[in-house]
Order: sequence, then structure tokens, then C-alpha cells
Amino acid sequence: MDLARSLREEARRSNERRLLVLAGDPERTRDRAADALDAADVPRPDTTLLGPDPFLDCERHEQARAGELLGRTRTAVVVDAHAELRPNALGTAVGAVDGGGLLVLLTPPLSEWPDLRDAFDETLAVPPFDVDDVSGRFRRRLVETLRAHRGVAIVHVEADGDTVESDGLTDPPPRRPPEPPAPPKDAVFRPETYEACLTTDQCDAVHAFESLRAPSHAVVVEADRGRGKSSAAGLAAANLALDGTDVLVTAPQYRSAAEVFVRAGALFETLGVDVAPDRPEAPHELAVDGEDGGRIRFAKPAVAVELPEDPDVVVVDEAAALPVRRLESLLDAPAVAFTTTVHGYEGAGRGFSVRFRDRLSESAHAVTDVTMTTPIRYAEADPVEVWAFRALLLDARPPAEQLVADATPETVTYRRLSTANLLADEHLLREVFGLLVLAHYRTEPADLARLLDAPNLSVRALMHHGHVVAVALLAREGGLPAETRATMYEGGRIRGNMVPDVLTTQLRDEDAGVPVGQRVLRIATHAAVRSRGLGSRLLGEIRAEFADEVDWVGVGYGATPELVRFWRANGYGTVHLSTSRNDTSGEYSAVMVDPCSEAGAELAARHAGWFCDRVGAVLSDTLDDCDPDVVRETLRAVDATPDPDLSAWEWRLVAGVPGGAAILDTNPAPFRALTVRHLVAPADEDALSDREERLLVRKVLQARPWDDVTAELEFVSRRQCMRALGGAVERLTRLYGEEWVQEELDRHT
Repeated sequence: MDLARSLREEARRSNERRLLVLAGDPERTRDRAADALDAADVPRPDTTLLGPDPFLDCERHEQARAGELLGRTRTAVVVDAHAELRPNALGTAVGAVDGGGLLVLLTPPLSEWPDLRDAFDETLAVPPFDVDDVSGRFRRRLVETLRAHRGVAIVHVEADGDTVESDGLTDPPPRRPPEPPAPPKDAVFRPETYEACLTTDQCDAVHAFESLRAPSHAVVVEADRGRGKSSAAGLAAANLALDGTDVLVTAPQYRSAAEVFVRAGALFETLGVDVAPDRPEAPHELAVDGEDGGRIRFAKPAVAVELPEDPDVVVVDEAAALPVRRLESLLDAPAVAFTTTVHGYEGAGRGFSVRFRDRLSESAHAVTDVTMTTPIRYAEADPVEVWAFRALLLDARPPAEQLVADATPETVTYRRLSTANLLADEHLLREVFGLLVLAHYRTEPADLARLLDAPNLSVRALMHHGHVVAVALLAREGGLPAETRATMYEGGRIRGNMVPDVLTTQLRDEDAGVPVGQRVLRIATHAAVRSRGLGSRLLGEIRAEFADEVDWVGVGYGATPELVRFWRANGYGTVHLSTSRNDTSGEYSAVMVDPCSEAGAELAARHAGWFCDRVGAVLSDTLDDCDPDVVRETLRAVDATPDPDLSAWEWRLVAGVPGGAAILDTNPAPFRALTVRHLVAPADEDALSDREERLLVRKVLQARPWDDVTAELEFVSRRQCMRALGGAVERLTRLYGEEWVQEELDRHT
């Protein structure tokens, strides 16, 4: 209790946080946690418990619902890790503790903890592995970081008394009250706005938002968690609304953007501005009273893509968590701001910084960049933040550009990186994980645990002078027993076997789980050396390594034309295109397979054939909005030669369209079959132009209205569009029709 009191006093004096680890028996550590909070004078209403049992009289959530803390601050958060430790929950707990507060972690004895298996470990034990195959290396490394970092107190709670391994006290100098930041001399927003700013960084961010008063401007604010970027957006939004601007705020969830509305509302109150009360149809809206008053309103990204009611300004909070496709659509706004977390406790995506920035630079918007580094809720160099960044690799980065700038496929070496390799070399681990972060829209602390502990995962890399230039994360799939395959076939979900699961449950192939495969979960090449063939070199090495061990190598990803071409160029063939958009990428997902054995070839061949059989129907239904270039590339990547198998009557119908004797709408089926035949395995690659192929996709396969197709493909008129389709049908008929069909065609043209 004395230690808890001292930790809290030191934390308050320095405006930092402290971490108290109580290791031992569950009941005893829980009792000590209650005593520690009382001794540290932490009120129960200011405390949150993350754990299964309500042993404290305070707010409680299961670790799976730790997201309830996002956007909030607490004086203390207690994480009960006896039944399980979810890395994401731990990261979220760190982010929720305010300056002067305590993070309390309850664990089994530290010497035993890495070797115990908990509920989170069970999620890593994907079939055919079981929980005993999970390694526990993540927690072993976690314990090492707890023992190595300042500001972390470790107490062993035992039946015969407590033992303090480390008191966590750092004796920091008293924190000097910060001087209030000076407002910019050329500020346009109201003076009270800048008086509400707590740091110079925040003033700079708010000042940058002033550019949004005029159209064709964009602002990007990047910061670590807890730097006040959402508050800056809220202060700016309030000023814009006061000037009559309609501000649309969007974020993955409202709770992510709640601080924007809190800060805007507080400024309205300071200025004595009346705001219309919430309306049932608009629960998250602040509308300034008066005819000329603007408003601040919230819409989820799925709705915000359409920019409802034509806002003047769009503010995207937590932009890194949104897929590039959705971010691109928001550039239609007259003015737009993006705030994004660089290293997020709940997980940060790099789709924004790596993939979207080029698109933003190419847009019509003048871009202003702001970086915020000074923490607001706690002091700089806060020891708990320093510990969390290392323990969860929140700030992992790939190697510096100059170290790999001259890498080529000829200068690199292929390396199999075991977990032991990664744990033995912290620098290597940080480079690998930093590149894997770049490969995905959203990377979470749990991904580090999977990398270190999951028995089905492995890492392969290309090295250049000792540095990682390309990396792939692989997952072993398939090889499932009959009982497991039957469970999948009957609708049960089997973790960690994405390709067999899709082929079995959705495509009704109970034998799809028999062959063994390696799926490429993520692949990334250093940004400084992209487009040099390094990704292809890595995939080639992977296939060569596993060719005698597995039946297939596969991948599933959000399909774009460029990505489909990349995978096709490396030998992968399409077997499936999802009928709903991927929540992460916002795209339809393609599943592609590169067979390595006879069993793999049989699996790929039958699914390629089934795909050709069904794709014509599905494109006119659930996939009718799929990008036509994605459709073209996906079909071109199918390893099959579909037979149109048209009857004599269907051939006469097709042959009658070019000359106007017949119409497409009489029976679209034969036209779809002929189009699929050509797009999958063209008899003549140059028979149709790109626009003609897009026309066939939009009108024949996706059954889009003539006027929509005419406008999208920029035909002068509907009549010209129809003639172009007739010309495309004529060329396909001459390519694939028998001699009598040619005669039928000549009869009408």
C-alpha cells in the first residue's frame, strides 16, 4: 500500500503514469489491487476494470470490449490477466490512463506466466494445431520488458507475504507548469479558440484548419495517441460552423470522433452560442441557431462515402483506420481534413500514409501537413508510454531508406526467420514488424502476439546488407481431418484456414480442406525499393521452398487491377471473387491459388471451372458494382478455358445483334457466356480495346442501364454505345462461332 501511494504521488507530481504489476494467486492479487487503489486515493468512479470478475466496485468490461475506453481518460485502469491477456486490451488500457494515474496489471507468477495457456492463446491454436502448440513467447518478451523499464513496479504477492522486485519509482523532477501557447499572429478563428489550446502543437493544428474556410484545401494532422488532434479538429469545426459552414465528421465509430463534438460544444458554451438540441433523426449533431448558422454532424464511413447532403467541409477522424477506397471518395468534398494516429494503442493502419498520400497529392486540393508530438494528457517521455511502445512495438519502423536504397533482386538474400531469430535480435524484429505494418490497413498489438506465438505462422524475408527490404507472413492451411472438414461444410467456423473455409462453406467443396497450403497473409516491400521486382523475387523463393512440402500457395486480398496483375504475374490463378466488400480494404476480395502438386492442381482446376460457370450470374447481381477493371483482371487470371456451350438458337440470337435483327435483352445468358469465354482465355488478345471490354463487363455481365454505361464510358450518345456493343459482339462471334454462325452473322451485317 505504501508503494502504491508513492507511485501515485510521483505520477501526480510529474504528470506521468506508473505501472503496478501484482503477480501471484488470482484472489490475492485482486485483493491487493483494491488495497492499492485505496492507498493511492483513486476514486472508484474514476477506475475501470478489464477482466471477467467484478471484484472492484467500479466500471467493468471484458477485455474483448476494451474498445469502450477509446477516446476516454481514467485515473486508473486495472487489467486482470489471470484468465487471459488480450494484447489489444492492454494497449487500449495504456492509452486510457490519464497523467497522474496508475495502470495496474494482475498476472500469474511471472516465472510461470509465459508457460501457461489462456483464452487468448486458444484463439491462436488454429486447426490442425491445438493450444499446446502455442509458444508463449509474446508473454515471455512482455515480462522481460516489464523488468527492464523504468516506471514499472513489480510486486510478487505470495501467501507468506509480498515481495517487491522493483518499486518503479524514478524520482523525477517536479513538473514545471507549461507556459500557455501563443496564438498565431495571423489567426482568423476566434481568440477563445486558441486560448483553449494546451500546446503549441495544438495551436499549429487549429491554425492549419483555417485553410478549410476556402474550397480546394486539405489538411492532414498526424500524431501519436494523446496529442490532442481530435480536440484541435473540434475547435476548428466549431469556428467553421459559426461561420455558417456545414461540417461533416466521419470516423470508424462515433466514439472515435466523440472528442471532436465535446470540444466543439465546450467552445460554443464559452462563446455563449446557442446550439439546437439533439433531434431523434440526428443524434450526433451540433447545429448553430439562426438562419446563417452552420452545423457539425456525424456519419459513419459507409454513409459518408456518398457525402450526404453535400457538406462544405469533411473532417475524417482516425483516417488511418479507413481503407484507401473510402478515403479517395471523400476527396469529392470542397474541403477536407484528415487526422490520423501514427502509433495507435488500439492499432494503426498505414494505408493512409503509404497508399493514400500519393492520391491526395494528385488531387485538386492544396495540402497542409501538421505533425503533433507533444503529449497533452501526460508529460513527455512518460515511462508507461515508453514501455508500451517497446512492449507492443507500436513504433516499429522498417529500416531507414539510405540503408536499402540500392537493393535489387540480385543483391538480396532469402532468409527464413524463426521466432527465435526475431526474439534474439530486437532490431530485426522491429524491422520485420515495421514492414508488416505497412502491408496492412490496420495492425494491432494482437498481431505481434500472433507473429511470435501462433503455431501456423512463419516469416520469410529478403535481406540487403543485414536489413529487411521485403517480408512475407505465411499461414499454414488445410490438411484438416474429416471431422473438421465436415464441421466446416455444415456451417461451423474454423479459425485460421481462410482458403479451405471459403472453398468449403461458400463453394460447397468438402474436400477443399484435404490439400495442405501456405497462404500469404501479408507481403510488403520497403517503400524506397518498390517496383524493382523484389516482391516477385520473394514469392518465387517461397514457392521454391515449399514446392515439395505443400499442395498450393494461395492468397486472399482486396482486389484492385494492379494487385490482381501482380499476383497473376507470379503464377496465381483466380478461384473466387467475394460477393461482399472486404471490411478492411473496402474492395471485393479475390482468392487466388498457385498449385504445387497434383492434388493442388486438381483443387485449383475444379474451382477455376466452377468460377467460370457462376461468375456471369453473380456479376449481374451482388457484384454489379464491382470495378470493371477488377472484373477484367480477375477473369484474365483464371486458369481455365470455358466453353460457351451455346445452342444453335443462342448462336442465332448472338449473330443477330450486330446488325440489329436481335436485341441483347431477349436473353442475356449467351452473351454472358461468350464474354466470359473471351475475358478468361481470349483467342486473340487484341480483338477488343480496353473500353470495349469494359463495355462488355458493364452492360453484358453487370446489366447496368444503357444511360449509365454511356456516361461512365464517355460515349457521345446511347446510340453510339449500343453500336459499340454490337461491334464487340460481332468480333467475338467471328472468333468463337463455327462456320455456319459466321454465315448467320454475314446475313445480318
